[in-house]
Amino acid sequence: MTEDKEKKVQDTLNKLDINFTRHEHPPVYTVEQAVEQWKGIQGAHCKNIFVRNKKGNRHFLIIVEHLKKLDLKHLSARLGQDRLSFASPERLDKYLGLEAGSVSPFGLINDSDHHVKVLIDEDLQHEEFINFHPNINTTTYTISFSDFKKFLDQIGNKYDFIKFEQI
Repeated sequence: MTEDKEKKVQDTLNKLDINFTRHEHPPVYTVEQAVEQWKGIQGAHCKNIFVRNKKGNRHFLIIVEHLKKLDLKHLSARLGQDRLSFASPERLDKYLGLEAGSVSPFGLINDSDHHVKVLIDEDLQHEEFINFHPNINTTTYTISFSDFKKFLDQIGNKYDFIKFEQI
């Protein structure tokens, strides 16, 4: 089943003519574990966090450089949303077709209704390359940032660039 998730990402990237470099590694579930696997992989590395508002009617995928702080209370206020909190594994599966530990913007390929809004660390725009799991946590794909934007534009979910603070 995990191979199917990665194949769907590969097929989407190939269809969009997006080049990627594939890196295999042991499963990682936290940024701390991932840092060990990122040695030698060029480009920005991110935390990808899936959250919901208090009512559960708005969902956000937050993509932030891995050394940045994420303050959900402050972000809730900035977005004019009631309290943001981590979404349940059931919501993660329902909206992005993903499991905990494998959160990735590539999960947007499963959000055909474009329900999830994407919030991207504005500093990532200055990176040449960026890295994400291809919807499984045993592999990382490196793509150019311009191709990442192309992916977002073609997938169709709304996205914004916002400022996050360095830890």
